[in-house]
This record gives sequence, structure tokens and C-alpha cells, in this order.
Amino acid sequence: MNKEFIVSEITAAMRAHDKPRLSILRQVKNEIDIKEKDAKRDVTDEEVVAALKKVLKQTGETLEGSIAVGTSAERTALLTEQVAMLEGYLPAQVAGEALAAVVDRVVSAGGFSSKRDMGAVIAQVTAECGGNCDKAEVARLAGARLA
Repeated sequence: MNKEFIVSEITAAMRAHDKPRLSILRQVKNEIDIKEKDAKRDVTDEEVVAALKKVLKQTGETLEGSIAVGTSAERTALLTEQVAMLEGYLPAQVAGEALAAVVDRVVSAGGFSSKRDMGAVIAQVTAECGGNCDKAEVARLAGARLA
């Protein structure tokens, strides 16, 4: 996933007159542009994914607030659609047995043995998965393996 892909998706959404997709992709591009200005260089693919995750989190929080307040069904449907679109752009999450195997490998290879090592285990697993894992699940799995 890179900036050019996001720009091409924006162009495709404009041609298709898909306003919900266009709106959310422009938010992602805005986050990417902010990252570029701050770093004074082109963004990496990881930074593009981070921008996607940030917009996804913000949109999800807005959706939760919209549901809690009881705003119009149309607004809630739009936000739900946008969250689903963003999730479709993200790389697949490492989960289940694959995540358990990564946690086992990190715990045994790193020589971690106590609950004090939990932060280091979570950091290494997250790095190994490229950030594409549920940290709460990693913490649960690591907690079960550490004394």
C-alpha cells in the first residue's frame, strides 16, 4: 500500500461518483500529506498504512458516537460503509494459530520468562507482524506463556 495507490483510488472514486469512498480516501490522503510535511520527505508504505489506521480509528469513534447519540440512520450507515471500506484497504491481521506461533517463537527466542517482560514481548511480536495484529490478543497470549 503506497501513496500512489491511494491517489489512484481517489481518481477511481471520482470517476465512479462514489462520494462516500471519495470522502474517506481524501481524509487518508490528507493524513499522508501531513506526515510528508512533518517528515519533509516522501512517506513509506508503513506510514501510509498508519495513516489508514488513524483515519479508521477516528471514523470508528465517530460511528460509535453517532450510534450512542442516535443521529440519523443515514449518517450511521455512511460511517459504517466508510469503516468497512477502510478495513478492506488494510493488510490482513495476523490472528489465531499464526499469532500464537509468533508469540511462542518470540518468547522462546528472546528468553523471556516473567510478566515483567510482557512489554518487550508485545513490542517484538508487533514488529514481527508489521503492526498487523491485535495487541490485546498478543498480551493475552503472552500472559499465558509468561510466569
